[in-house]
Amino acid sequence: MSQPPLKPEELTVPVPGGDLAVLRWPADRPDAPTVVAVHGITANGLAWYEVARRLAGRVTLLAPDLRGRSASSTVTGPYGLARHADDVATLISALGTGPVVVVGHSMGAWVTALTAVRHPELVRRVLLVDGAVSFPLPEGVREEDALAAVLGPALARLSMTFPDRAAYREFWQRHPAFDGDWADGIDAYTQRDLVGTEPELRSSCVLEAVRTDGAQVLLDQEAATAVHRLPCPGELLWAERGLLNEPQGLYDQQRIGLAGLDQRRVPASPVPDTNHYSILWGEAGADRIVRGLLADAPAAG
Repeated sequence: MSQPPLKPEELTVPVPGGDLAVLRWPADRPDAPTVVAVHGITANGLAWYEVARRLAGRVTLLAPDLRGRSASSTVTGPYGLARHADDVATLISALGTGPVVVVGHSMGAWVTALTAVRHPELVRRVLLVDGAVSFPLPEGVREEDALAAVLGPALARLSMTFPDRAAYREFWQRHPAFDGDWADGIDAYTQRDLVGTEPELRSSCVLEAVRTDGAQVLLDQEAATAVHRLPCPGELLWAERGLLNEPQGLYDQQRIGLAGLDQRRVPASPVPDTNHYSILWGEAGADRIVRGLLADAPAAG
């Protein structure tokens, strides 16, 4: 079976406020299932490049740039996780043969769970990757301090300018999560984020969108409860290490238990030797995600 090219087709879907950009990796056969993949808070649809490569045409993969990011940066607000979920539902109705499997990484996992809850007729199964399970703020921690801790590094990058594309590449190559592991796909993903002209290139992410969405990841009750109200089968995969490759990731079995996740309904398991980013791009993470996406896919005839 031939592998699809790294460069996907680029489509648009009308949504309130503009046209949502969607990357499409087509399947090798017309009866193949459709999967919709939802990226994280400052990412874009090309974050799914390695998963798309390893799917190798066994599904049609649709990955939007969420409003306020990359080629969808001109799609206006309001922002928020429910708005993104409704955008995903519009995409499925326009391009998918629903109901479909939806997979989401990081913030995209909360969006994925919300899409299933708000539009159950369009989603038959969800795969949640290092996200979707929320925790109450520790006693004595103020909301603004928690937001600053979570969004601080991202907001700092959004305020920066870069003289050329090489400078942005070097910025990302120094990120501890990559640990020297760089690939053409990571390069294409990070370069997709850049807008403007030299010597003042910057991230495409709209600051208001990131602030609004980040606050809702931490504080929005509809988003926090969505994983507990899924109307369809679901699975959670989590990275053993964190956003900066630190030993403690966002989740472990104890924290998931304290969050009250019913693992009879939503099984949860770690992906060994991955961090918050490499769970998408590394061999172990991408292979595990692909297995999860193909769990109930019909065999090729």
